[in-house]
Amino acid sequence: MILCRLVKGDAAMRKPEDDLEQRIGRLPCWRRPVVLSPLTGGLTNISYVADDGREKFVVRCGEDIPVHHVFRDRERAASEAAHRAGLSPEIVHLEAGLMVMRHIEGRTFTEADLRADIGRLAPLLKRCHREVGRHLAGPPNFFSVFRVIRDYARSIVAAESPFAPDLPRYLEAAETLERQQAPMPVVFGHHDLLPGNVMDDGKRLWLIDWEYGGFGTPMFDLANLSSNGSFSEADDTALLDAYFEGETTPEIRRSFEAMKAASALREAMWAMVSDAHLHVPGADYKAHARDYLHRFDELMAR
Repeated sequence: MILCRLVKGDAAMRKPEDDLEQRIGRLPCWRRPVVLSPLTGGLTNISYVADDGREKFVVRCGEDIPVHHVFRDRERAASEAAHRAGLSPEIVHLEAGLMVMRHIEGRTFTEADLRADIGRLAPLLKRCHREVGRHLAGPPNFFSVFRVIRDYARSIVAAESPFAPDLPRYLEAAETLERQQAPMPVVFGHHDLLPGNVMDDGKRLWLIDWEYGGFGTPMFDLANLSSNGSFSEADDTALLDAYFEGETTPEIRRSFEAMKAASALREAMWAMVSDAHLHVPGADYKAHARDYLHRFDELMAR
């Protein structure tokens, strides 16, 4: 049976998630009635674990989010390519606003896990950068953190955000950080390496949530991982040495340090835009923005 939160006898008290759960329960991919359990902690989408008594699945619910450059057809294509590359679970059903994937029995990473597992994360990123793009079908997506920052600034001004007065400083910093970037090959990256998007099933690591998957520079994924994991300088050295196989030049290191600050700034501005446009229960976007602004300021000071 489907888990349902309907208040009996009072249709006026129905919640949006009640209708969503009813819709999920009627999907044609189920072999038998499913029990739904909400997945907590997401900042963008509503997700559920669906259990049919034999197997578990994850149902991601969400429409396009143009203000964040999120388009579900591109996310689907990236997810399917990542599955073919062996990095992400299989998609078993798709329809407007819903994506059903096989469930991973494992634990979701924390920041401490990112720092502790550099030895496995660096090869995981190299595999992503080397293989996912080969399996991509359809129009390619492109990711540039500096273009995102500039577009977010326009959205923040339009929303009359309380963070808007500091935008000139952020945009000036972005210009400085962009000038520090070394030429790098174009690869297919994940671009959203928050701890919650890495999972360990006890045997191997998985990458999930490909909303921002696209072609770009490998430097952003490396810096994004470091920024989101609060890496120390020693952690950064270990990550770069593992990824570049001991050939980390001063130019690469300088580019990485600048991209790390840009990554923190992008995450902060993502939260500022989300504060005006998204409404996910339990998500405190202002607090998320302040957290990453603090990281950004520390990185700029370094």
